[in-house]
Amino acid sequence: MDAARRRSPDQDPGWASVERRRALLVTTVFVLVVDLVLWACASATFAALPGAYWLMAALAVVVDARPYVLADRRSSSVILPSICFTFAIALAWGFVPALAVQLVAVTVAGVRMRQPVRRSLHLGVQHAVAIGAAAIVAAAVSLRIGPQPGWDDALLTVAAAAAWILARYGLAALVARVGSHRRRGRARRPGVEVLATAALLLLGPVVLATAQVGLTFVPLVLLALHAVHRMVRSAGESERAARVDALTGLPNRRALQSTVGEGGRERALLLLDIDRFRAVNDALGHRVGDRLLVEVGRRLTDVVPAHDLVVRLGGDEFAVLANRVDGAPEARRIAQHLAEALNRPFALDGLPVDVTASIGIALQDEPDADCATLLREAEVAMYDAKQRGDQVAVYGPDAAHHSPDRLTLLADLRRALREDAPDDGIVLFYQPQIAIATGEVVGVEALLRWQHPERGMVGPEELIRVAEPTPVMRLLTGRVLHDVVAQLAEWRDAGTPLRAAVNVSARDLHAGGIADQVDELLHEYGVPADLLQLEITESALMADPHRVLNTITRLDHMGVAISLDDFGTGYSSLQHLRRLPLAEVKIDRSFVLGMATDRGDAAIVRSVIDLAEALGLRAVAEGVEDERTWRLLAAAGCHAAQGWFHARPMPPDELAGWLARYRPLRPGPTPLALPR
Repeated sequence: MDAARRRSPDQDPGWASVERRRALLVTTVFVLVVDLVLWACASATFAALPGAYWLMAALAVVVDARPYVLADRRSSSVILPSICFTFAIALAWGFVPALAVQLVAVTVAGVRMRQPVRRSLHLGVQHAVAIGAAAIVAAAVSLRIGPQPGWDDALLTVAAAAAWILARYGLAALVARVGSHRRRGRARRPGVEVLATAALLLLGPVVLATAQVGLTFVPLVLLALHAVHRMVRSAGESERAARVDALTGLPNRRALQSTVGEGGRERALLLLDIDRFRAVNDALGHRVGDRLLVEVGRRLTDVVPAHDLVVRLGGDEFAVLANRVDGAPEARRIAQHLAEALNRPFALDGLPVDVTASIGIALQDEPDADCATLLREAEVAMYDAKQRGDQVAVYGPDAAHHSPDRLTLLADLRRALREDAPDDGIVLFYQPQIAIATGEVVGVEALLRWQHPERGMVGPEELIRVAEPTPVMRLLTGRVLHDVVAQLAEWRDAGTPLRAAVNVSARDLHAGGIADQVDELLHEYGVPADLLQLEITESALMADPHRVLNTITRLDHMGVAISLDDFGTGYSSLQHLRRLPLAEVKIDRSFVLGMATDRGDAAIVRSVIDLAEALGLRAVAEGVEDERTWRLLAAAGCHAAQGWFHARPMPPDELAGWLARYRPLRPGPTPLALPR
């Protein structure tokens, strides 16, 4: 990334100072010229103006030295207290005298806010059009505010104020729409802005009536203006608090949604997840972890241009909304620049802390893309980067798991889990596990199924592929754990206690909260911990072994058995296998299915069984489909088996009937030999 990208002109103090002086000079000259033209064209009108006009004009200029600015600092979100006086001037003496004062007041406000010339002119045009609309209404109905106004005058004043508001904010909306060259689905809600504007405008005729009683009372209106200022300021602080992260001071998710909702092309959303952040919390404490998050936010802000937005989404997740991005290559360069900035150690209490981040990128190709879609796509890309061991990944719709079909399925699954309706179609089937030596049922494995209202039955493999890279996986795991523990309680109460195994993903183990979740469920339903077993895969183990070790050690101390699933298909180290508190290893079905005919598969199965025996672990074979395989496993000393030879996966009510009919089946005294 070049230097211009890293440091924008807005970040150069010298450049900004020159621009402010230039804006002041241009704006002042322009207003002087316009006011001179107005004076020349209506000199008789100005000469006949009373002292009340000049007093209100002076107050209008003075009060605009402190304009009311709302949270987003756009010109349409600036409230000028001078409108209280200029609206009264327009009602009493017409459009031209009011316009002359308003232009000077806008200039003072623009200089005070350090606005560029274009924004000051935009603000001046808005107020000029608004004053014109109010003056037209007042002239049309011959409105004149006297010392004792009547009810008709009050209603007509409200009509003139309404014309002022509609003209100003209507023009602002029109300019915003034309400038963006497209129609947005969501309009910005004026809210407090319009309410404060209406209060100032309706205060104008009160000032005018007071001036006719005595000019000495007019400055007292400054107290009322101060009250309006406090109201706007309080509303602005509340708005900022709702859009700012309390810990880091960065904009939050709501601010990101608002910014994306304003539209824009050539954008990229970069989602950053701090790697192994929990290890920092565990080793150094949450106070140091919070300081690290603050420092990460500061460093990102330092290297990101002013026209981009740095956001803390929550936890250890940050986001950067990069504008002016021309395609994926430039977005990757920005991500690499952010990654390099974070790779420099952070000094916390004199201790250098190294931090890395996985970054997912979503490009806003469509002008009407919403924030939720961008976040979902960036999150998918970020987990792709984690799974591949890369630091940066770009969301690509051509990948199978990014297809619209899968995204639709994911949205349906998320909706079903959050609604938690009794007929959502999410069910669990249970497949028995049989002790090979005795033929007894030693447990079951819970297998997820989803009866989709349109697609029909969706299997566990597809559900996991869709959900695992996203936060939906946590919702899904929570639902499965709840249903399994509740079912264990039913079986225990019926006098047939069974052990149930549940598969958990890498995302569940990395989150760390699964141990607390399991503990709460076991206590809620009064289920002994030894009736629940969690199955983890080798890929989950290798993604972050130290983080996984902390989680499964807690589960082991609780009494929950841990099984290593799909053993032999990954790349786990035997050292990790020795150190982990495992109860069993499950031999992958790809080896078991071929062991009766393939010498290589048979050798792998025999080696895994011997290794499990040496480490004091149970060996469970998956995919046992025929009697020959079952007898060969018995000859090799395998402890348990599951597969269609014994039983298919069944819903709980069918399993109860199957258990009542089942009679233990033993391999026999002369098992077949393994092929060599």
